[in-house]
Amino acid sequence: MTSSDPTVQPVPASVVEQVDAADVTLSNPKRAVIALGSNLGNRLETLQGAVDALEDTPGLRVKAVSPVYETEPWGVAPGSQPSYFNAVVLVKTTLPPASLLERGHAIEEAFKRVRAEHWGARTLDVDIVSYQDVISDDPALTLPHPRAHERAFVLVPWHDVEPTAELPGRGAVAGLLARLGSAGVEPRQDLELRLPE
Repeated sequence: MTSSDPTVQPVPASVVEQVDAADVTLSNPKRAVIALGSNLGNRLETLQGAVDALEDTPGLRVKAVSPVYETEPWGVAPGSQPSYFNAVVLVKTTLPPASLLERGHAIEEAFKRVRAEHWGARTLDVDIVSYQDVISDDPALTLPHPRAHERAFVLVPWHDVEPTAELPGRGAVAGLLARLGSAGVEPRQDLELRLPE
């Protein structure tokens, strides 16, 4: 389903703007989009823990959190792993991209993320989808995320929380999603991630 489904309500832009206007704690912050995923352990608790850990990061404020979606694992045989819970978080930060990546890895490690195999199951995945309008081919951190435009499990929740979003170098998220479709990305309306206070 896409966010055009009347049962899935996107976060109103006015809510995001209100939070932005109220935040005077960061000087000249940059906007970043972070995708979260978990398919081991208590998936919802892990995603909430990641949101809270991001908010606890000096120089970073969580601005919006998407609805939770359940999806099949990417790049592996169907049924070979548990399904994922996915969400997208919008943040404002004074951290440079490399430091934001480092913080993401630290949060993954705090939740016992193991990098034993490519496309392996994981307790937590923290991916920087985009950072302001930065386009970079740096192998340590390619921006925007090189496969974000192919991943409905990133685009659907991002579109829900920011319907007018643009993926740098790729265009409007709504247009990317219209071409890609959203098969297999199922809204979990019984679950909710809290925006840190």
